[in-house]
Amino acid sequence: MDLLKRDILQKARELNVRFIRLQFTDVLGTMKNVAITIEQLERALEEGVLFDGSSIEGFTRIHESDMYLRPDPNTFTIFPWRPKAGGAVARLICDVYTPKGEPFAGCPRYILKKTIAEAQQAGYEMFAGPEPEFFLFELDENGKPSDVIQDQGSYFDLSPLDQGEDARREIVLILEEMGLKVESSHHEVAPGQHEVDLHFSDCLSAADNLATFRFVAKAASKMHDLHASFMPKPIFGENGSGLHIHQSLYHKGLNVFYDPDDELGLSQKARFYIGGLLRHASAITAIGNPTINSYKRLVPGYEAPVDITWSCYDRSTYVRVPAASGQSTRVELRGPDPAANPYLILAVALKAGLDGIKNQIAPAQQMQESTYDLSSEERRVLGIESLPKSLREALDCLAADPVIRSVLGEHAYQHYVKAKLIEWEVFRTQVHQWEKEQYLGTL
Repeated sequence: MDLLKRDILQKARELNVRFIRLQFTDVLGTMKNVAITIEQLERALEEGVLFDGSSIEGFTRIHESDMYLRPDPNTFTIFPWRPKAGGAVARLICDVYTPKGEPFAGCPRYILKKTIAEAQQAGYEMFAGPEPEFFLFELDENGKPSDVIQDQGSYFDLSPLDQGEDARREIVLILEEMGLKVESSHHEVAPGQHEVDLHFSDCLSAADNLATFRFVAKAASKMHDLHASFMPKPIFGENGSGLHIHQSLYHKGLNVFYDPDDELGLSQKARFYIGGLLRHASAITAIGNPTINSYKRLVPGYEAPVDITWSCYDRSTYVRVPAASGQSTRVELRGPDPAANPYLILAVALKAGLDGIKNQIAPAQQMQESTYDLSSEERRVLGIESLPKSLREALDCLAADPVIRSVLGEHAYQHYVKAKLIEWEVFRTQVHQWEKEQYLGTL
């Protein structure tokens, strides 16, 4: 057993850990876990833990169900909110392996690792800083999520307007106790909407941190009789929730996106990276905006992007370049929403940027102002393309983009698309309340 694994065993005993949750995500980004006792931890670290992969979305068929969870010792941490009486509860994030000892092709974390390795082969290391937004809703008398928001606050408001402040503070404190760094947190534009900005970190840690944030937000909010929802557009007429991802590439410790001689402070590689994000934006949308509801957010007037553009100024573009320079130079991907699988969205964003650099894809001229009010003819003259307007359209764009499709690999791609087409078909054939109100009394 290597030194790191021995350190984990010793630390677990010193902290009186009794249970360890082995966590992983399915292809849709849902967090899964199996609990083991401290007595099983050494074997889990050495050999992995067997589980039934056929019961997990996007994994395997029933006749090839045996899979192994291999814990990553670097992700060991304690759940601070769990009672310490009787022993603490810890967690380890796992990679999924086949019985032959090979990485499982459908494991989202492995898919991201493959893309990271591709970047490393090209001499780059990606750093990312996710900014997830979410809503806090009240629980009903049965403890179930309701659609009642608990404040009427707006951007950067303080209490008493920001009544979710205590829950948000709880989330941040728990994250910090678990070893995650938080840049900032605040009330967002919509009533009941909040944002927690995670600190820049290497790409894999950023995805792990984002996955951790999502379940911590739900656990911490419940302590305050609230439900944290990552539904992209839960309230009609209000801003939806985005997952803005700040990203930059480093080579030998230096940020390759920065050029002090450029008028915008952007290197040619940064511009090519932006060009790659824009070139593959429609396919990325199938991963970054994975639900039917996601496309209710991507509409004009609510700060979310609707067109495939970039800017140093306008916040409604698909890619924005924040006003930062030197080692802090970065690009901000503003299209995705918090329903996205953390591992897959970072993998496809990185791949798109790398493709831009490799093929020297120069972006079109940046937009100085919002494109919301442009006519179809004005868009045509300016060469502006729009993002997909539905999940079905986005899936078609993914199918037609071999670069982004290759990130997933055929196994994950087929299972992901199958699940999403089922979702689309169920939605398409449902009779919705709006239709009843619109047609029942008039036709």
